[in-house]
Amino acid sequence: MSHQETYRHNEAYAEFLAAWDEGFYAKYADTLMPAQPGARVLDVGCGVGQVVRRLRDAGAEAVGVEVSEPNLAKARQFGLDCRLYDGRHLPFPDRHFASVGALNVLEHVEEPEAFLAELVRVTASGGRVLVSSPNFLRVLGWRDYHPRMRGLGNKWRNGRRLVAKRRQMRRAADLVRFDRMQPIVKEPFTPDDDAIVATNSLEIGFFLERAGCAIERVECTDRYVASPIAFLLNLTPLRYLMFNAFVVARRVA
Repeated sequence: MSHQETYRHNEAYAEFLAAWDEGFYAKYADTLMPAQPGARVLDVGCGVGQVVRRLRDAGAEAVGVEVSEPNLAKARQFGLDCRLYDGRHLPFPDRHFASVGALNVLEHVEEPEAFLAELVRVTASGGRVLVSSPNFLRVLGWRDYHPRMRGLGNKWRNGRRLVAKRRQMRRAADLVRFDRMQPIVKEPFTPDDDAIVATNSLEIGFFLERAGCAIERVECTDRYVASPIAFLLNLTPLRYLMFNAFVVARRVA
């Protein structure tokens, strides 16, 4: 059974997502909202539909796709357009959406490089692509929840790994791949722990650019925080070393 298939009938996953506070996804949803009223927008890995509902209520033609049947059952209780898909091929034509996003999904897919290219494929020219994931290669931070992030030793190794990846992007770009991780399965179920991809904003931006995007901004804050704090955290390249990977791109090719 593939990693994504473990979510197919996972009732605990649906219960976990249903308890999300609105503040958790508000920045992602608001950034994903297209400028033109009524434009089509896609949330990939839509969970129980909170983002789709927020986008719909704001006037977008919002669609979600999800690999989990219990999640979809909850989403459809609100009359949302959320559909089952296989976690690989998005069931839409090329350049179909004004904006496409994935929140805390990339770290759970078996083929993350192809997944990012698929997001771009269904985005219209000039449309927005938004990917938000944990930064598993963080070098700075505290209260780190995952072993890959925790401790000075791991932070030192993460820093060296990012330097090595940056060098590889310049010298052997075709060899760049996200690092894979062994999932950590806990009781009660916590999806962030069972991630299998060491997501980080450096590589997310790299693969989005290769797929035909221009990066608009990279932030280490995936939720709304006080404006002065957000400004300082995201002012310098240190944002690549902290907290989260919140990458906003525009399709240009």
